[in-house]
Amino acid sequence: MSALAELVARAPRNLFFTGKGGVGKTSVACATAVALAARGRAVLLVSTDPASNLSEVLATALGSTPRPIAAVPGLAALDIDPVQAAAAYRERMVGPYRGVLPDAAVRSIEEQLSGACTVEIAAFDQFAALLGDAATTRAFAHVVFDTAPTGHTLRLLELPAAWSGFLAANVGGTSCLGPLAGLAAQADLYQRARAALADPDQTAVVLVTRPERAALTEAERTRGELGELGLARLELVVNGRFRATDRDDPIALELERRGEAALAAVPAGLRALARTELPLVPFGLIGVDALRALAGDPAATAATAATAATAAPSERPALPTLAELVPGLASDGRGVIMTMGKGGVGKTSVAIAIARALAQAGHAVHLTTTDPAGHAATALGAEVAGIRVSRIDPAAETAAYSAEVMATAGAGLDDAGRALLAEDLRSPCTEEIAVFRAFARLVDEGDHGVVVIDTAPTGHTLLLLDAAETYHRDVLRTAGHAPEEVRRLLPRLRDPAFTRIVLVTLPEATPVHEAAALARDLARADIRPWAWVVNQSLTPLTVRDPVLVRRRAAEARFLDEVAALAPRLALVPWSSRSAE
Repeated sequence: MSALAELVARAPRNLFFTGKGGVGKTSVACATAVALAARGRAVLLVSTDPASNLSEVLATALGSTPRPIAAVPGLAALDIDPVQAAAAYRERMVGPYRGVLPDAAVRSIEEQLSGACTVEIAAFDQFAALLGDAATTRAFAHVVFDTAPTGHTLRLLELPAAWSGFLAANVGGTSCLGPLAGLAAQADLYQRARAALADPDQTAVVLVTRPERAALTEAERTRGELGELGLARLELVVNGRFRATDRDDPIALELERRGEAALAAVPAGLRALARTELPLVPFGLIGVDALRALAGDPAATAATAATAATAAPSERPALPTLAELVPGLASDGRGVIMTMGKGGVGKTSVAIAIARALAQAGHAVHLTTTDPAGHAATALGAEVAGIRVSRIDPAAETAAYSAEVMATAGAGLDDAGRALLAEDLRSPCTEEIAVFRAFARLVDEGDHGVVVIDTAPTGHTLLLLDAAETYHRDVLRTAGHAPEEVRRLLPRLRDPAFTRIVLVTLPEATPVHEAAALARDLARADIRPWAWVVNQSLTPLTVRDPVLVRRRAAEARFLDEVAALAPRLALVPWSSRSAE
């Protein structure tokens, strides 16, 4: 029996796959869903990631309703699209009032429902239905959730309790989501979703990690936080364990040594969990054959091996290094540099390398992160002269924002009005607004020095940027005015002389294609990447181990794809010192 088969055999009805960006959550979730379907089970695979790549992995265009996967009988999949979910949610809330209330009142409700809060609650509403409404998933024996990277997922999983508590305490009848009458009707659903999450007979959360120090540290932190949320059944998948087959290949030996050292130091909490180990494979995990091969299907393994690239990479001119790129990023000693890309591609390590180089050049640098699971300070290590390090703390920002609103918008209200405003601020949406304002302040600092921002993985960052105008309206409504840094935010992000976007990717299909999609989304907002960085590439190195030779050869086509898209390009070779 393969390692994944044992996990499949004990799978409950609901399976969540979570972990640090880039650890292979989507691959493992998809392979598990395919293996469950191979056992004759009806399976629904759901992505909660705003930057989902299920469509590419399964080679099927997906939408917000279950769509059968032709190559896998019994499997259907869907993406929870926050924007589509918000549109449907608005209509469900507003529709009953059309023709009943005056047009002005209906318009007022529509305006209340135009904010970023609505996007969050609408996506959560759909998620809660999949967990708490039996009718929604009656046709399926299993529901497998492929989630966004850890920070976003923790917030998703804590929302059943947060919204249940907010609805129970709110007696005012209005909120940033508009009238609560419709939302309160969902309270029972949220409570059922919360109960399903906490029931080990119904739900397991699988922490996916690489055999790497940073990924294991984040998995341990997530294990603790999930326990505090009452999620009792947790498992661990170590994805990509590598054992060198050519003992004369120093790169292979170093890769093996690094993995063994990380696993030898697995925290006790993780060590106690049921554990599945999957090997580092020499092929990209795109398509059903590759997923079946990851699950241990012998026929699929043979088919994948036969079609994998085996030729040596073609000769190509040496690409620029990151050190060659850095001087052009902040030659005047001011402005904002943002590293963006899929989770796990090395945004943090690239941001740190840029900050170090600029500090060594004599610039004052503020290195910070918008990632809820950010660890820039830890990754930087010892204090570096010329670099100030910070992170956006959602709890601290929320407390400060709430106090500010009560002191300004709440100052002229009577007791009943202040009570109503306080209820509104206890909504989970308040955190999103507070984090957005902190982001605007960081960008504003670029007037006086260099700010290097290590952003959250793509989906979270897109929501942050897309929300700029809607948050602006929220701020106007709740605080009566918008801070100057919020008013200036979008023009600054669009100014290539002030903000320089560095897209970071790995030389693999999903990271490259997700970065390309991000570039298109940014272009629609009139924001253009300044450069691309291909991180952790084997191409500049000499390797002999068969697995690494095939992975190196497979990089060539993705380097060509990036070269065709990037205005500037730098290549960072694989290093055992990779921090992210």
